[in-house]
Amino acid sequence: MTPEEFRRHGHRLVDMIADYRAEVAQRPVRPPVAPGDVRARLPAAPPSQPEDFEQVHRDLREWVLPALTHWQHPAFFGYFPANAELSSVLGDYVSTGLGVMGLSWQSSPALTEIEEVMTDWMRQMVGLSSAWSGVIQDTASTSTLVALLCARERASDFALARGGLQGGSAPLVVYHSVHAHSSVEKAALLAGFGRDNLRPIPVDGAHALRPEALAAALAEDRRTGRVPCAVVATTGTTATTAVDPIRAVAAVARREGMWLHVDSAMAGSAMILPEKRTLWEGIEEADSVVLNPHKWLGAVFDCSLYYVRDPRHLVRVMSTNPSYLQSGVDAQVKNYRDWGIPLGRRFRALKLWFLLREQGVEGLQARLRRDLANAQWLLEQVRAAEGTGWRVLAPVPLQTLCVRHEPAGLAGEALDRHTLAWVERINASGRAYLTAAQLEGRWMVRVSIGGLQTERSHVAALWLMMQEEAQGAVQT
Repeated sequence: MTPEEFRRHGHRLVDMIADYRAEVAQRPVRPPVAPGDVRARLPAAPPSQPEDFEQVHRDLREWVLPALTHWQHPAFFGYFPANAELSSVLGDYVSTGLGVMGLSWQSSPALTEIEEVMTDWMRQMVGLSSAWSGVIQDTASTSTLVALLCARERASDFALARGGLQGGSAPLVVYHSVHAHSSVEKAALLAGFGRDNLRPIPVDGAHALRPEALAAALAEDRRTGRVPCAVVATTGTTATTAVDPIRAVAAVARREGMWLHVDSAMAGSAMILPEKRTLWEGIEEADSVVLNPHKWLGAVFDCSLYYVRDPRHLVRVMSTNPSYLQSGVDAQVKNYRDWGIPLGRRFRALKLWFLLREQGVEGLQARLRRDLANAQWLLEQVRAAEGTGWRVLAPVPLQTLCVRHEPAGLAGEALDRHTLAWVERINASGRAYLTAAQLEGRWMVRVSIGGLQTERSHVAALWLMMQEEAQGAVQT
């Protein structure tokens, strides 16, 4: 494709994305497609000859867009906000179009230095002290894996330089809330700890990790010859946005010499609001923390910020220094290849830079406060309807509600079937999208508010829909 052909087709694609965003509210949030529908329309083999790019435009419009679940839809209330502010989209577009690679500072100086500034801007925005240093990873899953690798090496006195975990004298143990994200368990397994050395810790009535239960588990492991290595606390768990007590967990971790990693992938964005930083009380006592601007804040996926208090330890664990990557300025610069798992890195900082400059801190704060207010409004509506069987099942510290409709006479598996039935009625209608999850062994429904275009009117329409479809599920 020549630059002129790129210009022509690129303009059409920008127009298509602009039209899509302007009209997305008119589409069904979840597409009416069955498994295999898209695959059936694709050729079984690649084209042997070049195709006219007009066909690509046509297929994108006719096959792809109608088969998407529309995360940018104002009635998307599932999973978590995954906002892609259009200014950030442009930053991502520029990053891809420039086609540069961050192997080292020298391979792309601007890539490194803008990332340095963006991670520091975000550090200031969320209220972290200057003791923290940051790097952009792809996802929180990767960040948590890096944290546990760092914890492993500190606890084992850098066993990687000898026999790895196999050379250790005692098993290393990782602790986490029973409501921690599945990526925590996955990271621990990939880091070599083994499932036998994972300790899910019970939670309290607000679904937050119990520090006294953590201390008891540590004592038992010490008694049996195991070595407590790391604890992962969560600010904003996936199911309920519960908040683990970081300061109390940090006191236990410090006493035991453990690494404390804080998973704040979702809730970290809320820390740009000074009034929400009480949820992070004790964060300065952690060793590492992750937050995802590609969720609620609006940076295009993937953009996960990983902060550490001891960057030298991180570099020692993750560094590689082959001759072909060395340069004469290495002692003066950051080489981000030594701050994570991949050698190469995309120019991710551009999409954050574009977002922060176009929105400004106050613009981002105003949108998040709007979403928090909408969540509190819905909380009031559901509580007011308790007499008709509606229940709020967990505290609402952020923008996610956990609710259940409990008609008289329904319990156990019958209640589960009712819950799944009414949420599926909503999702199948295409008018809104919700996700169900299990809490204490029973199904409930999460209402995650925070889309770029989601206003009070959309939340109000959802609440009416929930009542209508729950009642309809009872009658059927």
